[in-house]
Amino acid sequence: MKLITVDEYDCDIRLDKYLVDILNITRSKVQKLIDEGNVLVNDKVVKNHYIVRTDDEIKIDEVVENYEIKSEDMDLNIVYEDEDLIVINKPSGIVVHPSVGHYSGTLVNGLMYHCKLSNNGVRPGIVHRIDKDTSGLLLVAKNDDAHLSLSEQLKNKTVVRKYIALVNGIINHETGTIDAPIGRDKEDRKKMAVTEINSKNAVTNFKVLERLNNASLIECILETGRTHQIRVHMKYIGYPIINDSVYGNKKVINDYGQMLHAKTIGFIHPRTKEYMEFDSELPKEFVEILNMFK
Repeated sequence: MKLITVDEYDCDIRLDKYLVDILNITRSKVQKLIDEGNVLVNDKVVKNHYIVRTDDEIKIDEVVENYEIKSEDMDLNIVYEDEDLIVINKPSGIVVHPSVGHYSGTLVNGLMYHCKLSNNGVRPGIVHRIDKDTSGLLLVAKNDDAHLSLSEQLKNKTVVRKYIALVNGIINHETGTIDAPIGRDKEDRKKMAVTEINSKNAVTNFKVLERLNNASLIECILETGRTHQIRVHMKYIGYPIINDSVYGNKKVINDYGQMLHAKTIGFIHPRTKEYMEFDSELPKEFVEILNMFK
């Protein structure tokens, strides 16, 4: 029996497509599993066209995955580590976990070489994730109890997450709150958008740290953690993140990636119950581009 909990990054697509992507098996194999009653969603038999939602629990019998996640020796910027968890500073350009067509060179491959992680299918240890081209702090669980505790904190919105972003344009007011629901872009399902259709509430608070040459350096504090939330919200209000090739103005300065850095993370330790908070410096590539606008 394999148990998968759907996260907000992979929701709102058909069950058969979701399973093809997550299990790396053929569509015919997925269809057979569903037709023979070997797939339950929230303990119920469903059809292949069922749309998976966040926190759906999918139970699968008789699954043989086509690949095994292999550990790989790589440099890891570990900010903190104990017997329960790791706080790691991810560089821009690194994918967090393996996915279809991308089975090596991910953060999970390196973490599995470093230590044992919680058992979470194709995403061992990963409590939450940040985009490939976003840098910054990430929480990783080393056992199932820690994983459950940290996931619950994220779900209950008690994890503190602060990001630094450089956006196009001058924001004249000092602070702001963007309260706009996010769902799949109806024109391009690989993208997210502010929409009322099959969306979830999303709230981003921001304050201006510095006004530059036709750009603003801001701090963003997330109340929710939707896919591409800051990138989508800043585009929505007319201040897209600089160097964002998907949601930005398409003018990319270099290959660094979007100017978005997960700078601070705070949480209650699963074992000690003490509040812990960690901070990270802006990457030198981020600073180099930032200086271009000063």
